[in-house]
This record gives sequence, structure tokens and C-alpha cells, in this order.
Amino acid sequence: MVIRDKDIREPLFDFLEAEYGKIRIIEEKTMGRSRADVVMVTEEALYGLEIKSDADTFERLSRQVKDYNKYFDYNYVVVGTTHAHHIEEHVPDTWGIITVEQDEKDESALDFYILRRPERNPKRDILKKVSLLWRPEMAHILAAEKLPKYSGKNKRYVAKVIADRISEEKLDRMISEELFERDYTVFDDET
Repeated sequence: MVIRDKDIREPLFDFLEAEYGKIRIIEEKTMGRSRADVVMVTEEALYGLEIKSDADTFERLSRQVKDYNKYFDYNYVVVGTTHAHHIEEHVPDTWGIITVEQDEKDESALDFYILRRPERNPKRDILKKVSLLWRPEMAHILAAEKLPKYSGKNKRYVAKVIADRISEEKLDRMISEELFERDYTVFDDET
């Protein structure tokens, strides 16, 4: 059986919740010239997850790796069995690897294994990470830090102010908090 992207997602989210506890999943998030398949929000970090199912190729992976490395604190690649034996050649050593295979006892179920845990991404750019927020979410952070609203300034300018004025450690938690609270019924994506 060929395991496809659409087959992987929901069981993967259940696996990640069991593994990490409190998480929020954001799917198909544009970042740079790529689109992150999955962004996993934890209380202190953002994880980028690129899914390479059995039906996928590695054709765009090198460009995707560069984009993921700019935006996320940690990264995983999630691969089907056809890619599991040679994925390590295609992603940096800091990336985690999750393998997916069909359950031996129940053909409709999938098993997930962490082949390698991710390390903190040394190439993450805090300004790029802040840019994942919507403008109203940035406004919440500005207000919490008693900074001016910068109403007449563009989103990029406001992101730079936030990145420059708040410690990365504190900002990591604040970004996660905003993404946990993100309400798609209230705000339009302004990225």
C-alpha cells in the first residue's frame, strides 16, 4: 500500500499530541517561497513538519529545508517507508525524522516512529518567526510590552520592532501564546 499525504495527517496529529502534550496544529502555512505542510505550536517553540509520503519526491526538498530553517525553532521531516532508509542524506543533522508505516495488525492504521529527535535550529531567524503572526497578534504583543501601536507602519516594520525590543526567550513564549489563541473566525490572514 502506498501511504499518501492525506492518509498521514490526522493520525500524525494524534501521534504528536500523544508525544508532546498541549499542541496546536496549523496546516499549509506559507513561509518564504515554500509552504510548510504542518506547523506544530508548543508552549515555547514552533516546529515545522514537512511530509514526504511514499508518493512524493525530494525534488523541492533542498529549497524547503532552507525556508523551514529560517522560520522554525525545530524541524521534522515525516516520511513513508519508501524514503525512510535514505532521508538522512537529504535533511540537516538538526532535523528530526518521523517514519510512517502501515500497522501490521490493522491495515487501515498507521504506526509512527521517531527515528531522530530534532535539535534546536541554529539558523532560525527571529524576525522571520515574528512575521508568521497576523498584525492583530503583533498588536497584542506590543500592548503586553507597553510599546507604541505603530498604526501607520507596515507589518514588516512592526515585526522588526518586536524582534529588536523583546528577548528571544520571552518572544518565543509570546508567539506560541498568540498562535494558541489564533481564531480563524475573527481575523483574516494578513501575511
